[in-house]
Amino acid sequence: MDTGRLPLFCFFVALIATFVFTRINVRLIRAKIGWFRNVSVGEMHIHHVVFGVVLTMLGGVSGLVVSSVSQGWYALTAAVFGVGAALVLDEFALILHLHDVYWEEEGRTSVDAVFIAIAITALLLLGLRPLGWESPDGTAQGVWVATSFIVVNLVLAVVTLLKGKIWTGMVGLFVPLLLIPGALRLARPGSPWAHWFFAPGSRHPQPRKMTRAQRREERWRRPVIRVKIAFQEFVSGRHDLPSTRLGPRR
Repeated sequence: MDTGRLPLFCFFVALIATFVFTRINVRLIRAKIGWFRNVSVGEMHIHHVVFGVVLTMLGGVSGLVVSSVSQGWYALTAAVFGVGAALVLDEFALILHLHDVYWEEEGRTSVDAVFIAIAITALLLLGLRPLGWESPDGTAQGVWVATSFIVVNLVLAVVTLLKGKIWTGMVGLFVPLLLIPGALRLARPGSPWAHWFFAPGSRHPQPRKMTRAQRREERWRRPVIRVKIAFQEFVSGRHDLPSTRLGPRR
């Protein structure tokens, strides 16, 4: 409470608890265990992202109203916002693809989105600031130094993300030293950077770089990705349906 991070902590706890509860609930629905069923009105299935949007709006607007009244009430609204955010992010893939891909391979995007949100919130709770931001000392030189530092870190973060290194880019926003190797090292073969600059069909195709990128992906990234997927599916359930635009979720 002394650091003023109680609302952020309540958001963090609500985000994790709601995500875990939601995943347990949908796994029980999928297994048709007990009284757990989808929420439907007639033949229309109401996805939990709908409840998430309502709670996010309720928590966000209420937080704006009570933030100057009481830290306790502000923390409560932050928790409501966290519940809503978890419900929305748990169906992030549905929003991204505009199709129900919850248990398909594309549905793992939702789990990635939740994990990234949890990681960023945890870093903020630790007191880290994005892009190495620090308050300038009030002098013109101090303002220019602080601004330049933020701009450089932002450019490095964008390059890192375009090279397909999502986790390095996101964590690097708070630990800028990670952005230097992330931006300088070879891009992942499926990334926008690789597609634009050295993939076949680009303006300046560089087959050697593409071959090196594919070899690195197969040797180093694939084992890590398999471990990540195994952990995700241990937490959230197996996404084992074939990728398709047809058919219901459960």
